[in-house]
Amino acid sequence: MSNITKHWIGGSWLSSDNVHQVINPYNGKDLGKYGLASADQIQLAIQEASLAQKPFARSSRFLRSRLLSKMKDLIQEKRKEFVDFIISEAGKPFTLADGEVTRCLATFQTASEEANKFVGESYAMDVDLGGRAFATANTEFFPKGVILAITPFNFPLNLVAHKVAPALAVGAPMILKPAPQAPGCSFLLAQIFEEACKAVNSEFGNENDSIPLSALQVLFCSNENASLLSKDDRIAIISFTGSPIVGWKLQEIGNKKKVLLELGGNAALILASDGDLRLAASRSAFGANSYAGQSCISVQRIFAVADRYEAFKEELIAEFKKVKSGDPTQKDVIVGPLIDHKAKERILSWIKEAKEAGANVLVGGDSKDSILSPTLLENVPRNTKLFQEEVFGPVAILEKVDNLQDAIDKVNDSKYGLHAGVFTNHIGNIQKCFQELEVGGVIINEVPTFRADHMPYGGVKESGLGREGVRYAMEDFCERKTLVIKKG
Repeated sequence: MSNITKHWIGGSWLSSDNVHQVINPYNGKDLGKYGLASADQIQLAIQEASLAQKPFARSSRFLRSRLLSKMKDLIQEKRKEFVDFIISEAGKPFTLADGEVTRCLATFQTASEEANKFVGESYAMDVDLGGRAFATANTEFFPKGVILAITPFNFPLNLVAHKVAPALAVGAPMILKPAPQAPGCSFLLAQIFEEACKAVNSEFGNENDSIPLSALQVLFCSNENASLLSKDDRIAIISFTGSPIVGWKLQEIGNKKKVLLELGGNAALILASDGDLRLAASRSAFGANSYAGQSCISVQRIFAVADRYEAFKEELIAEFKKVKSGDPTQKDVIVGPLIDHKAKERILSWIKEAKEAGANVLVGGDSKDSILSPTLLENVPRNTKLFQEEVFGPVAILEKVDNLQDAIDKVNDSKYGLHAGVFTNHIGNIQKCFQELEVGGVIINEVPTFRADHMPYGGVKESGLGREGVRYAMEDFCERKTLVIKKG
């Protein structure tokens, strides 16, 4: 990692004069240097992606499926390297980092399978007077064009996979800009793409059916040069995962592009009167603190009905105190470092603000070096940042509610709406929550932090636009075209 990592542009590895240093968030050690793409290199990447657009769209499902399957196999071979990157660059604890690689394998496997069965639909035309003269119509999916993918630090492999794999599955060229804090996995994935692409083309490709080496390009650049990508008319889609401020700005400057946004949240959990109290407490402690809470569906707001509140609070405090913090290389640690000092200071200032406004700290609230202690508060006023904003740290707030309806109303009292978890076994409660909670997903008897990689995933309100989940991202990366044939 001491060498300067090059960009993967146009099927070649290109160096840059300017570099970016990546730092280990746990111990502050230098991890390596990554080249910063110049404006000319960015223009070259866009040009190469544009040239790849038509041949890649014409490639067979068979070839694209084989490519994704081969990439999955190579990811497994390099599993340790990916885990090491996730731990050292992103500060993710070992067990969670290893789990991320497992999820990435599932994402590529699903994409390989979906590539073979991703087809349109047939529609009867003779259902009205005017349509009787036409045969059954067909629709088909066609890739919309070049995709710009911008990914965050917190899932430096699997959130990259959730953009790369669907794009490769439908035949859409992608330019990937990884997070500045943790770009290593993206460049290792580019190496894997190069190897897999050459192997699949050699074994199965021909002059009419092959995968362009510029179907995937990976580059690292400054924010100023990144704007060259987002504003260029040759980019058809921007797929962004990250902060709401940046995401909505991208939508503003998108210039008629399709903009897909997976943004922030302050995910809520409800304990109903019939919910499993101990299970809710143990899962809440994990969901709030896993990877130091640096997930957009980390448990942040916890609402317990009044008749369960005191018993639940006692159990929840005990579970928070069990959470292991420390060196992310240790297998029993789930709370490692925050990504940088600025993040830690921001969260500590939000805790201070809440305390000064009348909140009580039940557990934690302090820090040591790069690690913030698992923190639980109650009586947090609604006008504080801890209640209104996404904390993105190992912090949760607990609040007593009168009943289920009160809990639903308070969950919905947010500008965000990604996931909500509800602990209940009553079918009426389940249906009510599903109908009334203003979120993209309702998770029953589990924390909102749960996500399966094949399911649709995304939010409402200020949590974003569009859906991830392999099949659903594939649809978002395409346009439907309809074929109608008049009889005789």
